[in-house]
Amino acid sequence: MQHDIVIVGAGPVGLMLACELRLAGAEVVVLDGRPGPEAHAPGVAVNPGVIELLEMRGLMEACRPDGFEFPMAHFAHIWLDPSALADRYPYNFSLPHGRLVHHLVERARALGADLRFGHRVVGVEQDEHRVETRVEGPAGGQTLLSRHLVGCDGVDSVVRRATGIAFPGHEEPFHGTVSDFSVATDSVLRQHLGAREYPAGLLAVSPLGPDTVRVLTAEFGVEPPEGDDAPGLAEIQGAVSRLAGVGFADGPPLWSARWSNATRLAERYRAGRVFLAGDAAHRHFPLGGQALSTGLDDAVNLGWKLAADLAGRAPEGLLDSYHDERHPVGARACLTTRAQAALLHPLTPLREVFAELVRFPDVNEYLVTMVGGTDTRYPLGQAGPDADPLLGRRLPGVAAAARAVPGLASAWEAGRAVLLDLRAGGGDAGTDLAGELAGREGLVDFVTAKPLPGVDAEAVLLRPDGRIAWTLPAGGDSTGLAAALAALFGEPAA
Repeated sequence: MQHDIVIVGAGPVGLMLACELRLAGAEVVVLDGRPGPEAHAPGVAVNPGVIELLEMRGLMEACRPDGFEFPMAHFAHIWLDPSALADRYPYNFSLPHGRLVHHLVERARALGADLRFGHRVVGVEQDEHRVETRVEGPAGGQTLLSRHLVGCDGVDSVVRRATGIAFPGHEEPFHGTVSDFSVATDSVLRQHLGAREYPAGLLAVSPLGPDTVRVLTAEFGVEPPEGDDAPGLAEIQGAVSRLAGVGFADGPPLWSARWSNATRLAERYRAGRVFLAGDAAHRHFPLGGQALSTGLDDAVNLGWKLAADLAGRAPEGLLDSYHDERHPVGARACLTTRAQAALLHPLTPLREVFAELVRFPDVNEYLVTMVGGTDTRYPLGQAGPDADPLLGRRLPGVAAAARAVPGLASAWEAGRAVLLDLRAGGGDAGTDLAGELAGREGLVDFVTAKPLPGVDAEAVLLRPDGRIAWTLPAGGDSTGLAAALAALFGEPAA
């Protein structure tokens, strides 16, 4: 039996990709060597870029009871002012990534994805027609055949190594731990809630519940202990003592893990019928949920393109556009997180100067959108200084737009493209935009609405991932719409 898509890795990125593909009707198998979904994960930050994706796919409401909003953002722990962009910048959200995985597992299964835990990939081979994935599972060894394979299996990706994709970068001496503790009311850890910088590194203590905190330590220039075992109580206590000069008596940890200061970027995101996404494609210092937002954006970018190829309607170059659009974003994440790590250690007067710069509104806006994962713009449509600044971006105010425009939320939740006509409140309604969609029934929804804040256009074409691929300027006509549709879905059906 040959499957449509095999995904290796059932973390947030692999599960999000499985959901995207199932929305388009693709048959999906997800393999993961762990016995079940990860209940614990180091991350707790969900930035606005992720909020936009979860809102678009109707997942945010399920996640909301497991976390809380917070009106803060930082660049290297230099605090920014996201409230200055509140009209177009979603809130930040504190959500343990293990809970996000839980909700994505539920959604993927509800959509019909085949999730196979306890199945470890041991080899990958491909030819021009299919991919062979060798797997060791509870029933022994087997080989799965598929049209395509996507490696979402983390920094030590078996898929990446098997396809020979290089993963260059650098790693500096660093000792990092992350752990969860049940704490008493008078615990010393409660007195250190928040993120603090010290000469040797960082200590962050975050509340996870009324009696539980997460403790993160980061010591720069320190070699970690040998071995891959999770850090124990004594090691975590020692790190906290060296950083902050305090001891604590809580413990043992409910859960713990290590992390590192490594930056790596895959040379390419595609090798024939094999693709990489998430940490398998890019690794960097974890700050503000940027790894999660970069990885989930990989998934929603790749999902609809693979689905188009499976359906035989992908125009030439569509699959290659995954690397072309996402590799620069991965490189950007690696660059900006390295810059933040440099500002975090050693503590120098440069931090004071930088803190002065962020008071300028333009600098604040630049950094807030960068760390929030909302500044990405793909090179779509016309180029040059006259290009519409909306092209390649998501629709401003995703959540507000979904609430204000009937039909938009349902189209987004179904993963379809949208031709959004914003002339319901006036403007030149003489151009028949709906007629341009003939032959693309089921692929593009036609939705009408009044003008939206921040959208200086009478109509926009939204790709399945929410990116704007075409705009109708005031007083313009449908010139370019047919070409934009063809670039997404090929020629219309007869």
